[in-house]
Amino acid sequence: MRIVFMGTPEFSVPSLDALVNAGHEVLCAYCQPPRPAGRGKKDRPSPVQTRAEALGIPVRHPVSLKDAAEQDAFAALGAEVAVVVAYGLILPQPVLDAPRHGCLNIHGSLLPRWRGAAPIHRAIMAGDGETGVCIMQMEAGLDTGPVLLRAATPIGAEDTTGALHDRLSVLGARLVTEALAQLGSTVPDPQPETGVTYAAKIDKAEARIDWTRPAVEVDRQIRGLSPFPGAWFEVDGTRIKALGSLLAEGSGAPGTVLRDPLRVVCGDGAVELTRLQRAGKGAQSAQEFLNGLPLPDGSTLG
Repeated sequence: MRIVFMGTPEFSVPSLDALVNAGHEVLCAYCQPPRPAGRGKKDRPSPVQTRAEALGIPVRHPVSLKDAAEQDAFAALGAEVAVVVAYGLILPQPVLDAPRHGCLNIHGSLLPRWRGAAPIHRAIMAGDGETGVCIMQMEAGLDTGPVLLRAATPIGAEDTTGALHDRLSVLGARLVTEALAQLGSTVPDPQPETGVTYAAKIDKAEARIDWTRPAVEVDRQIRGLSPFPGAWFEVDGTRIKALGSLLAEGSGAPGTVLRDPLRVVCGDGAVELTRLQRAGKGAQSAQEFLNGLPLPDGSTLG
């Protein structure tokens, strides 16, 4: 099929590769414009732009699609369908209507649960037992369109947003090629009106760990915010990110450090910290971290 691909981050790249490998003609890749990044703050192209250029696919990165000229340029591509995954711009109705088969979105949740910006983070933070990917026929509402295909995956006790992100990215790439193969013969399934939840964008104010909360909530917070923005606590004024955790046994005042292994008492129960990162340093295992910044047994974290 003649396809326009619309995506920006690393999550989108496996889907672009899958479309090319399946023999589809990707007419153009739309993505967000290059952004300043790194120590030099030089403009850096997005992962999708980098991959598309390597594949010889033309790239466009308009700052908006609201302009009539941009909408005309999109329609002039003559695409049969657009595949959208983590693109980052709202598609106006003329763009949604331009391809003959409309626009398909690869969404990282089991709709109607977790519509919106941060479905992977929110699924872990809420303690969901599973999540997945939906291939959705896009319409004007926020992730409200009917679903063509869906596939589930369990959320494990040690899964972080980073690990789940990678798994869903690969799952979405496989699922969208299946959806395109069935396009025209599969009747999209309208989303039910019950069970709708919204995955609000992650606010950095959510990242500070409150050790007085139950361990199950702290564990979900740590794993749900790993690797970004990273749940954090302080040691002598130094901010430490907790990037991996497990539920553990332990008692005492909330915030009390227990060793060994490295555990912290919470309002109910305790969590074992398995991966940590000091400001300006790389992520480390708990043992590597303790070699550089000892946390004595019985000390209290802020």
